[in-house]
Amino acid sequence: MQKHLFAAAISLAFATAAHAQSSVTLYGLIDVGVIYANNAGGHSQYQMGSGNIQGSRWGLRGTEDLGGGLKALFVLENGFSVTNGKLGQGGDEFGRQAYVGLSSANLGTVTLGRQYDSVTDFTYMFEAANVWSPYFGAHPGDLDNLNGTNRVNNAIKYKSLSYGGFTFGGLYSLGGVAGQFNRNQIWSLGANYAHGPFVLGVSYLNAKDPNYSYFGNNSTSSTTASNMTSSRVYSGYASAKTQQVIVAGAQYTWQAATFGLTYSNTQFKDIGTLAGLPATGAGGDAKFHNVEANFRYQLTPALLLGAAYDYTKGYGVNSAKYHQGVIGADYFLSKRTDVYADAVYQHASGTDSTGAKAVANINFLSASTTQNQVMAIVGMRHRF
Repeated sequence: MQKHLFAAAISLAFATAAHAQSSVTLYGLIDVGVIYANNAGGHSQYQMGSGNIQGSRWGLRGTEDLGGGLKALFVLENGFSVTNGKLGQGGDEFGRQAYVGLSSANLGTVTLGRQYDSVTDFTYMFEAANVWSPYFGAHPGDLDNLNGTNRVNNAIKYKSLSYGGFTFGGLYSLGGVAGQFNRNQIWSLGANYAHGPFVLGVSYLNAKDPNYSYFGNNSTSSTTASNMTSSRVYSGYASAKTQQVIVAGAQYTWQAATFGLTYSNTQFKDIGTLAGLPATGAGGDAKFHNVEANFRYQLTPALLLGAAYDYTKGYGVNSAKYHQGVIGADYFLSKRTDVYADAVYQHASGTDSTGAKAVANINFLSASTTQNQVMAIVGMRHRF
């Protein structure tokens, strides 16, 4: 009897130790608001929107201590719409993130699966739409992916430890096409440096066949038609062979005020290479400069105010220009719950990717029938 009790005690001790060395966390966020747009396809529009400042989600995050400073880790993150309960990211169950990997206290972290690229990892914090502004205030069409609209499938990613505030990393996505190593290939690099009130960051991304590899990476994406239809800023360039993005950003905090600045250059190269897709300016490259200056002020511990201005200039085979302004306020009822109000104005000019006169096209809204578009939102966010 004593032997059985001793064995049971030993088993319980090992089970308790194993439990102490491992953890799994359920987490999530619900963000919903009421939106007004003055011109969406020629009509004013009222609608309810989900995931405005941050995408609505729930997920599981876990680690296991393997000893010697080595840990196994995983993340499974689902996106959904609060307004109707539907899955986000084209209906993928874990469309936001799904990866597993190893983390070393001496060497950094390697993960494999569906993940964010280095543009999002190392330079997202410099754009207002990733901090206090809704995604409507991201750069037109989120053409540089600073707002993280596109994820990367089949990705191997490395992120270093912090060396005196300096971190770096990279991502490589396997194309998976037999006999065509470069087909649908994506790779990116980035680095970030934080020292006191200053933060600096740079990133680079190169996506082959972006219509399929970068924009068309959900289970419902088309394998033959355009997946780049959400914005007139780039919808005419779906046939490009390569998308290239370069980003640099800086941020400075002084007392309750934070100033941010970003520059990005986005290029859709060799338009017309992918047959059967929109090819405005076939044979050439569509290029965009983008500059954003933003400011936020913590007026009280509960109230944050923000303003941002963004300018996008097309060149190469297009001449579109977009001026965009954003203002907003965010009030925290608690550490987990806040309410917010924001407004976005955009003015367009020149010729856009469709080959027609550019019209305003705020992110995730139907394009205006004029050069101007205004939207406003009031919403609530809760974290759990």
